[in-house]
Amino acid sequence: MDSRMNNTQASTTNRRGFLAGSAAMAAAGALPLFSIPRYARAAEINLKYGSELPLEHPQVVRIKEAAEAVGKETNGRVNIEVFANGALGSITDMISQTRSGAMQMLSVAMANMTTFDPKASLSIPYAFRDYDAVWAAMDGDVGAHSRRVISRFGLHVFDKMWDHGFRQMTSRVKPIASPDDLKGVKIRVAVVPMYVSLFRSLGAAPTPINFSELYTSLQTRVVDGQENSLALIDSARFYEVQTFVSMTNHIWEGYVTVFNDAAWKKIPANLQDTIAKSFAQATLAQRQDMVALSGKLQAQLQTKGMKFNQPDPAPFRKALTDAGFYKEWREKFGPESWAVLEKYSGNLA
Repeated sequence: MDSRMNNTQASTTNRRGFLAGSAAMAAAGALPLFSIPRYARAAEINLKYGSELPLEHPQVVRIKEAAEAVGKETNGRVNIEVFANGALGSITDMISQTRSGAMQMLSVAMANMTTFDPKASLSIPYAFRDYDAVWAAMDGDVGAHSRRVISRFGLHVFDKMWDHGFRQMTSRVKPIASPDDLKGVKIRVAVVPMYVSLFRSLGAAPTPINFSELYTSLQTRVVDGQENSLALIDSARFYEVQTFVSMTNHIWEGYVTVFNDAAWKKIPANLQDTIAKSFAQATLAQRQDMVALSGKLQAQLQTKGMKFNQPDPAPFRKALTDAGFYKEWREKFGPESWAVLEKYSGNLA
């Protein structure tokens, strides 16, 4: 009897330890947010969805909701495991994994896909004045153009883009009020050729670093500043390692949901429709989340010690023109793609 009791106690202790450990790892982003199907039937299709963004980011919140909706609407036939906070690797790693089929779904900035083809994202600095211009372009010919380019790399691209917001510059040393304030500043940029070209043209010292390494790079002063949307500056806690936020609105960035194309084609059409519908609804809801947040984030970040300034965009755009930035990217895009962009942005170069 004692032996049976000891075995039972050991089993209970091990189970508790496993559950506690699993909860801690999931909180850190190392385990999928939904690893156990919650529905009546066992999943026929299990999918991994990766994101580099923090768990608290509005995009990840809506991705989780979409994954849950797919499970419910398919009665558990499709189970989507969401791995946030770069749990499956850097964005470079996850793009490779999605293309190879090691994972099936990924939320990725269009700009990250420009390493394969510059025309994967036509969102160029100071092209769009506001969100009306952004969504006219991204839900129109510019978005369709980007999806066609990205689909050439073994990826199925969902129709609607997530809003990552207009990017702002932050620094630990000084506010950025004009291009002169960027001279020699070590600023982290995403591993994206256009971003490197942008800040080099403005006289800064751009340093490409994957997002998963950014906080530490700011903390250890490998770089002095970075540029991202306010939502990410807040959710990634950059206010702990940066002081100044310059509202440059220098570029709008969108994320797309991509799916390994071979894996997508194996899914029955009715389930494809359910997945696509759930993510389209989530994407549109996340856009509204970002609108609601836009009026609050600056105040929230100010209470956390960040100092804001509002530079005039005209000197930045003039500096880019004088440096030949727009001419360079018009040549890289080619006349057809550039014409699609200028249909919405007006004349850029």
